[in-house]
Amino acid sequence: MGAAAKGVDGDKKRRLPSAWRWVRLEEVCEIVGDSINPQGCPCETFAHYSLPAFDEGSRPILEVGELIRSNKLLFPRGVVLFSKLNPRISRVWNVTDHRNQRRICSTEFLPLLPKKGLLDADYLTFALQEPHLIDRLRAQVAAATKSRERLKPGLVLNAEIPLPSLTEQKRIAAILSDQVVTVQRASAAAEARLEAAGALPDAYLKSVFDTCEAKEWPRRCLGEVATLVQNGIYKPAEYYGSGHPFLRMYNISKCSWNLELAELARVVLEGREAEKYRLRRGDLLFSRVNSFELVGKCGWVGPDAEGYVFENMLIRVRVDESLDSMFIAQQMRTSGVRGQIESLAKRAIGQASINSKDLRSIQIALPPLPLQQRISERLKKLTVDTDRTLRALKEQRETIDGLPAALLRRAFNGDL
Repeated sequence: MGAAAKGVDGDKKRRLPSAWRWVRLEEVCEIVGDSINPQGCPCETFAHYSLPAFDEGSRPILEVGELIRSNKLLFPRGVVLFSKLNPRISRVWNVTDHRNQRRICSTEFLPLLPKKGLLDADYLTFALQEPHLIDRLRAQVAAATKSRERLKPGLVLNAEIPLPSLTEQKRIAAILSDQVVTVQRASAAAEARLEAAGALPDAYLKSVFDTCEAKEWPRRCLGEVATLVQNGIYKPAEYYGSGHPFLRMYNISKCSWNLELAELARVVLEGREAEKYRLRRGDLLFSRVNSFELVGKCGWVGPDAEGYVFENMLIRVRVDESLDSMFIAQQMRTSGVRGQIESLAKRAIGQASINSKDLRSIQIALPPLPLQQRISERLKKLTVDTDRTLRALKEQRETIDGLPAALLRRAFNGDL
């Protein structure tokens, strides 16, 4: 291994193999690209071409004669696109494989053209995703702007990458390409298993509530069996940070009737607020304002959340003690009840809402209490097993998702 080197900013760089060296990006590549007319007029350049057009989140084709409706860059073949947006600066596209001599990208990208004989485009693609480089660029942007800003071209060109010989670059890029494909396949398989396991709770609910027997159960409006329906408390931002545990709408699970308590807000309470908004085991919490898909979602208050208070984006419903409140919370996730909620929800731009009156009108099935209790316990056990499986699968996926970064670290330490 070679000796450690000093970077352009004076920081000590990690050791590299003796045949490698640190280089600034400006030494081995250049930023290219010509601005295109942003006035929405056809550009004569495209009269005979259908060009790949690269934007954040998509890779569309710009067809012949299509209008250019925003600032774009026209760049030549052989370019690697590097996103300027922080924190998405790890997004890199290698567009050297396209046959067209010209392409278009949004101005959110820096088109980097490797210098012939010095830098391989595939190697550059992986080098720009190396965790050490990404972390340094993000830290420099954060220090300079303290916000989600764009990278300055000079900052990128001044960044350093480890550089072996051109032959070694091609060898490393080929190995990484094969390994990344293997990781992507493993990640897709893990995601499919996770999706299948995530569908189990709804399948369990259907096996109970979509039966002929369930259709014969008596029904009542939620308001008829509720002893308390109450909006939560509003507290200004300056009251947050310490004090009483405070449930917010993100504590209502998207996938279960159990509350998500890994992240808890705390709020300073005054007077009799703690007494008025204190939660009791068996209370139901409904998301009052949320996206259309999540509005009306219900969480069951268990012993681990008893005594907490809740925000004004939530509605508390307490039902008669002659009923099993967990059974009702479970039923709120069924397609029948969800359909009622969606028909009652008021839509607005980007969100939907439901009020106490709407909740009171929702019809629920209420078989005899012993049957409610047997069903709720059975569903509870099934979902505990499912949650355990989901946690294991999520850990597996996280491990797989971490492999590319580990591979890149090995590659650019000279360990491949």
